[in-house]
Amino acid sequence: MEQSTLSDQLLPESPGAGLSCAEARESARDILVGLNLPPADMDDVLTVVTEMVSNAGRHAGGATAFQITARAGTVTVEVSDRSTSAPRIKPWSPDEPGGFGWRLVNQLATTDVHIHRDGKTITATLTATTTGQS
Repeated sequence: MEQSTLSDQLLPESPGAGLSCAEARESARDILVGLNLPPADMDDVLTVVTEMVSNAGRHAGGATAFQITARAGTVTVEVSDRSTSAPRIKPWSPDEPGGFGWRLVNQLATTDVHIHRDGKTITATLTATTTGQS
């Protein structure tokens, strides 16, 4: 399979407008359509995209870059934002709403956080191993 990449050109032109979760999911579907992923794998990728873009908006002022790369057996999602604070998994508290997104991303993908002078870039890599598919 050829590598397919969706670039950060998805971001709105006006600063601060942010990339919506729906726009990010639609773009991810567009790039992944030719991969013939099982529905569960597609759902996992879309869940990771949604959580990462949502967290960038909720905790870091919005995404500044979004890229999804598909290679044979691997899908990589990268989201950058302006915050230099690394995400953290909140203690389990079923009585409090929210706070489960980063935990979910880490259950579905292998993650890496790179802090840089302009903020951070979070990379989530999904493979058949991390999604539980063979």
